[in-house]
Amino acid sequence: MSTAGQVIKCKAAVAWEPGKPLTIQDVDVAPPKVHEVRIKIVATGVCHTDWEYLYESGKGMKSRPFPLVLGHEAAGIVESVGPEVTKFSPGDKVIPLFLPQCGECERCRSPKTNQCRKNWANMQLGVMADGTSRISYKNQQLYQFLGVSSFSQYTVVPDTSLTKIRCDAPLDKVCLLGCGVSTGYGAAVKTAKVEKDSSCAVFGLGAVGLAAVMGCQVAGAKRIIGVDINPDKFEKARVFGATECINPRDHEKAIQEVLVEKTGGGVDYALECVGSPVIMNAALESTAEAWGTCVIAGWTETETMNIMVEKILMGRTLKGTYFGGWKSVEDVPKLVDDYMNKKLKLDEFITHNLTLDQINVAFDLLKSGKSIRTVISL
Repeated sequence: MSTAGQVIKCKAAVAWEPGKPLTIQDVDVAPPKVHEVRIKIVATGVCHTDWEYLYESGKGMKSRPFPLVLGHEAAGIVESVGPEVTKFSPGDKVIPLFLPQCGECERCRSPKTNQCRKNWANMQLGVMADGTSRISYKNQQLYQFLGVSSFSQYTVVPDTSLTKIRCDAPLDKVCLLGCGVSTGYGAAVKTAKVEKDSSCAVFGLGAVGLAAVMGCQVAGAKRIIGVDINPDKFEKARVFGATECINPRDHEKAIQEVLVEKTGGGVDYALECVGSPVIMNAALESTAEAWGTCVIAGWTETETMNIMVEKILMGRTLKGTYFGGWKSVEDVPKLVDDYMNKKLKLDEFITHNLTLDQINVAFDLLKSGKSIRTVISL
């Protein structure tokens, strides 16, 4: 493209400091360096994690450096590639990935994990492999959230943190596979390995939780119980496959006791999609003694769980999942194919479509529980 090798001026939503709304600025996006790709972001989802790093920084989340360009759930088109990039070309449709897959390290070669650590430490600090960011405002460096920063019309990512997808995929839908839907769906089908005719409980019916419900249904679970304190989400949960929904506030007993009673001993699988240690405990204790499995998909970095040892000793399994267990570069295009072949829902997650200058509205909708996923068009 004519912009290759040049600095691109574009719009981005900048978080100047924790706890303050984002502001739309004209930023400079530098050309990609070795093993980097510059992308024109077409659409980005607004994830709860983006909101948390802005408004909960230093609470349940480790502090990130500011000023920061948030956004990590996106899809776009390759604008240009840096030296030594062999797998991407200008015009390719792509999904940037906050979880890399280099394909060469011990973790990438193991079928047991998806947790590649290529450029990991730097990406957590908001910079590229050389220790700097590619986005700046009046020569001031803006840090890149998880190495992505999709709340910008253009961004630069490492070539190991990007996957090419089919050219007929609608970017304003498949962007959701960059985080929330993949995480929840994989938590059920890949990490929990939900079995046919089993019983499941999903705690939290946001995008991740609804994707987990969908995963339980695809796996053939017979009973899928959605748990949320917002009853407005129950109708949507049934669309994704919930057989029943429970509001913990409607019961005097603890929710885990309610579930154990309802299921005659506890569910086979519980999926925690909130990120609260209290709810994690409730999810674990709602599973059946002897074989119950609880998977933690909700995100918190600094809080601790306090588990009664007997709950594990008696045969339960407690597992965590990151990005649903998917190996990012190779699995995300398969999920795109599943969507295109109508094996996976995406449109049903999208409750709002907004533009970049409405990004703070999207955060308000998320916080108030009025949206499942807002997609921002850039």
